[in-house]
Amino acid sequence: MHLFLFDVDGTLLSARGAGRRAMGRALEAVYGVTGPIDSYDLRGKTDPQIVFDLLAAAGVSAVRVRDRLTRFYDRYAEDLRTEIRRSGGLAVLPGVSELVERLSDSPHAVLGLLTGNIEVGARIKLESTGLLPRFRVGAYGSDDVDRAKLPAVAARRAESLVGEAIRPDRVVVIGDTPLDIACARAYGARAVSVATGGHRFEELAVHRPDVLFADFADVSRVLAALLDGLSG
Repeated sequence: MHLFLFDVDGTLLSARGAGRRAMGRALEAVYGVTGPIDSYDLRGKTDPQIVFDLLAAAGVSAVRVRDRLTRFYDRYAEDLRTEIRRSGGLAVLPGVSELVERLSDSPHAVLGLLTGNIEVGARIKLESTGLLPRFRVGAYGSDDVDRAKLPAVAARRAESLVGEAIRPDRVVVIGDTPLDIACARAYGARAVSVATGGHRFEELAVHRPDVLFADFADVSRVLAALLDGLSG
């Protein structure tokens, strides 16, 4: 059995800036400051890392951040739903729906999410796309602030689901940032990159992922590359 772990933003879909706007509103409501949210690079970061970084830059102590973090998450979820409605919904990226459907039908594959989003945020973003039921497990920013620790979380959950061990070399991490590649490497997983987020193809190539796509539009080619040598 092989475990395919997909990032959300920039890999499966574009939230059209809804996440950044919702986070800013929630930070202001819960902490009274937003920090440098307009200039901060969100790409590949976990939500808690983003919150701690932004608020540290604004002079908020880590203790105060932790004390109000659950409250922040609740407010962020409310604001995220509002911002997605205001922006006219999400955009599923080219080829993604067909790729996820066909890959999830493979008898050798378990699909999961590996995302810096907190779990409720990932579910809000995916619930209107029809993709969510295809992902049988997940590891989220709400599980650990350190993205590199999330593949192990997802693998444990997948092992409980299928009743067998899944070695790191049978895990595939799919994302759109260099941090996704580093996350895969740290766990010993296969790194697959796609240039549909904020990083150009050439930028991702420098980090030498195992497989690199401009996008997922050619679903048959992408599927063949993902499943190459992975039967059994």
